[in-house]
Amino acid sequence: MTRRRSRKATWGCLTVMLLFAAVCCAAPISGAISAVVALQSAARDDGGIADGGTAADIPPRMLTAYKNAVQQVGKYVPKCQGMRWPILAGIAKVESNHAIGRTIADNGDIRPRIYGVLLNGSGAGGNTTAFPDTDGGKWDGTATGERAVGPFQFLPSTWEAIGKDANGDKTADPHNADDAALGAAVYLCRNGRDLTKQSQLEAAILQYNHSTEYVANVLGWIDQYTAAAEDPDLKNVSRTVRTVLEAALSQRGVPYSWGGGSTNGPSTGICCSPSGKSGTNITGFDCSGLALYAYAKAGIQLPRTAAAQAGAGKRIPPSLGTSALKAGDLVFYADAPGRDATIYHVGIYLGSGQMVNAARPGTVVRLDAVNAMSGYAGGARLL
Repeated sequence: MTRRRSRKATWGCLTVMLLFAAVCCAAPISGAISAVVALQSAARDDGGIADGGTAADIPPRMLTAYKNAVQQVGKYVPKCQGMRWPILAGIAKVESNHAIGRTIADNGDIRPRIYGVLLNGSGAGGNTTAFPDTDGGKWDGTATGERAVGPFQFLPSTWEAIGKDANGDKTADPHNADDAALGAAVYLCRNGRDLTKQSQLEAAILQYNHSTEYVANVLGWIDQYTAAAEDPDLKNVSRTVRTVLEAALSQRGVPYSWGGGSTNGPSTGICCSPSGKSGTNITGFDCSGLALYAYAKAGIQLPRTAAAQAGAGKRIPPSLGTSALKAGDLVFYADAPGRDATIYHVGIYLGSGQMVNAARPGTVVRLDAVNAMSGYAGGARLL
């Protein structure tokens, strides 16, 4: 246990004309999307990373433990390659939601302790196999059987084999964030795995929990946290531009949701995109929803759709090329560049040829090259 054509929209009414052949920014059919609280781990549908790809859903002390484990694992598995904190975060997200709701002391101790279901074969919690007690209740609090323990949910027998003292208190404790993270790193690195290779990373996760659904779930979170770990340099921009960019960047890893996003953050989208993908069960952003949110953080109110947002600032004509763009500009894409009515997509220019982008259904907010979308239609400068 150890988962494009142009569009016109009339807001606030039930009858809306949308001429679709795009993949991105829709106007909600019955008016403005109701605001929802930014994704929080304690109350959300696990549709994406909580309020941001900056690992905002990870308690700082847990994130420190993951990073420390990466630094120490080489002492125990020197041939291991590619261990990164997003890997550990992906496991811990699925296993215990980063121990959110618990108190994490400065030394890493987690209280109250985290226990899994009693593995007695009763079927409760999905367990169908009985595991006899191996630790006399030392780690799992019961001598009547086994249950997984700590933020990484190790069985006591597994912990006895791989547990490590990471914080120097001379005790390898699965209920300690540092020890547990290092133990997980050692376990995943066994046999000197090269985790930079997808096949070996998948094998390591499968070893952790023999479920293909589990592997896919963890890999999804690893991808999101990996995006979170790649922070661009924003030193040479104004404070207002930085505010917009940081807000957009903070949402990396949040799922694309057709019609999703408000000034308050991610929200449940609508049905359906031109490709038939529904956002009704996905909490996240579409392209214009992301722009709406990021600019609101700087006190700038934008219209809801990409085509309307093109009229909100000083237009940068496509004839000037992408070199005319500056950090913080909106970047537009159209079926017929030069005709703003055909704009189907918007991104937020980051610099160096990159933009923060909510691209299409099935993806997450991420960094893309400005030439990743077809039909470059110039930009708009509001800052």
